[in-house]
Amino acid sequence: MAPASTTPDPRVLGSREVSTAASSGSTLPPLSGTKEEARLPLVLLAVLAPILLFTLITSPEGYLNWLLETGPGLIGIAVLAGVFRRFPMSRWIYVCVFLHVLVLTYGAYYTYALTPLGNWARDTFHLSRNPYDRLGHFVQGFFPAFIIREVLLRRTPLRRGGWLNFLTGSVALAISACYEFIEWWAALILDPEGGDKFLGSQGDIWDAQWDMFMCLIGATLAMVFFSRAHDRSIERLVSRTATPGTPPASA
Repeated sequence: MAPASTTPDPRVLGSREVSTAASSGSTLPPLSGTKEEARLPLVLLAVLAPILLFTLITSPEGYLNWLLETGPGLIGIAVLAGVFRRFPMSRWIYVCVFLHVLVLTYGAYYTYALTPLGNWARDTFHLSRNPYDRLGHFVQGFFPAFIIREVLLRRTPLRRGGWLNFLTGSVALAISACYEFIEWWAALILDPEGGDKFLGSQGDIWDAQWDMFMCLIGATLAMVFFSRAHDRSIERLVSRTATPGTPPASA
C-alpha cells in the first residue's frame, strides 16, 4: 500500500484527478455520514414509509406473508441506517435499495404468484406461469450486487476488475442460496397454505435453481452495464465527505 502522504485528497483535486484516482483502484479514504448525505436517504424513506404501511394494512394475503416477503428489504434499510454515521453509502446504493423494496412490496401485497403485472405478462406472452417471482430473484442479484461491490471496494484491497466482479457475483449467489434455505425452512414451519404462498414455486420442481440463476444473471448484468455509473457515484461521495488529509483506509 502506498504511504498516506501520497494518497490524493479528493477535496483538493479536480474531478479528473478524482476520477483517475478512483479508476486506478487506489484505496478509498474512510468516510463519515453528514446531514447533506442523509438528505436523499431520508427523502426516499419518507416516500417509502406510507407505501409500506398502506400495503401492510390492506394486503389481501395477510400480515405474515407481507412480513416474510418484505423482511429482507426492511432488514437492509435498518442496517444501512445503523451504519450511516461511520459508513455512508453512495447515493446510487440508496436509490437501488428504494427500488428493490418497491419490487418486494408489490410481491408481498399480492404474493408473487398472483401479482397482476405477472398475470398480464403470463397471458400476453403465453407463459406457463406468473413470472414476477423470476423478476424478484433477478433484482435480488441486481440491486444488492452494488452494495456488495461498494463494500468490497471500500473495505478490502480489491481493485476494479476481474476478482472484484467474480467475488461480487459469488457473494450475490451465496446470498440467494441462503435465501432458498430460508424459504425451505419457512415452508416446513408454516402451515401448508402459508408456506406455499411464500415459496411461490407454482409447481416448478426447478424453482430454486431458477431463482439462483436469475439472481446470478441480475448481478452479472449490474456489473457489466452499470459499474461505471456506480463508480462515479462513489467518486462523488468521496469528494463530498472525505476529510482533507485523511489517510486511506487500511486493508
